[in-house]
Amino acid sequence: MHDFLRLPIDASSHGFHIDQIIVLMHWLMFFLFAVWGIYFFYTLFRFRASRNPKADAVGVRTHASSYLEVAVAIFEGVILIGFGIPIWSDVVIAYPSEEKSTVVHVIAEQFAWNVHYSGADGEFGRRDIGLITAENPIGLDREDPVGKDDITTINQLTLPVDTDILVYLTSKDVIHSFGIPLLRVKQDVIPGQRIPVWFRATMTVQEIQDQMVKPFSLGSPEIPSLLLNRVSAADYGDFPKGTILTEDVLQSMKASGVTEVLATSDTPMEIACAQLCGLGHYRMRGTVTILGAEAYQAWLDEEASYLE
Repeated sequence: MHDFLRLPIDASSHGFHIDQIIVLMHWLMFFLFAVWGIYFFYTLFRFRASRNPKADAVGVRTHASSYLEVAVAIFEGVILIGFGIPIWSDVVIAYPSEEKSTVVHVIAEQFAWNVHYSGADGEFGRRDIGLITAENPIGLDREDPVGKDDITTINQLTLPVDTDILVYLTSKDVIHSFGIPLLRVKQDVIPGQRIPVWFRATMTVQEIQDQMVKPFSLGSPEIPSLLLNRVSAADYGDFPKGTILTEDVLQSMKASGVTEVLATSDTPMEIACAQLCGLGHYRMRGTVTILGAEAYQAWLDEEASYLE
């Protein structure tokens, strides 16, 4: 399915259903393109001037096009009622309980994603618009007893794998659109509203990187710009897996006889704003890191140590 439409890797539990609808809609569009294209050329031939020197006010007398329109409407109804509405019911609005989920607050602004995690107490501290500064973009009240251990990041969303994630979205200014393509997540963020969206990641960032590995020839002139900030996916003598492929490293690889390297992106999963939210819209990008349970807890502990 992914190869057929060149869809990105599906790293979420509900992604299959989204991809299924995308494939069905593409088949429908392909069918319509073919049928209407054939009909268009038929009309050009059937009603050519040499055969119809005098204009016919009636034209086509069959009801084939009407039947086709009804068939298309029925097919679209099947997609909506048979696929779309059940997915909406089971995935979009059937939110998991907060007690059994990892809850995160994401506050959008021009042009950044501010992420707010509850601390070890599991409670979110108070946020006050009057406390917003350059160093405290979400206005977190550190004097609030439950907010002293809260963790905040900017453009970095770190989450555990195989766990229900419940994200509450808010905006400080204009409409944004919270999108994570590899998790098949997209939700508009409306000022003045707190909008929930949930998902479950099924792959860690390392597993995603392993699936995105592809070979690159070091003889290509575009290699330095193509592979800059990518990581090697295999061992190459003095260059172990995880080596950042900078231009100097690539030159050293060539000198040691390496002609091809398996590589993958070091930041394969992004938060993308799918809403044109201003002149700096292109800068509104974040990174999503999915970790195993132990690695995620270690990350939380490390972030908490900075507060101390």
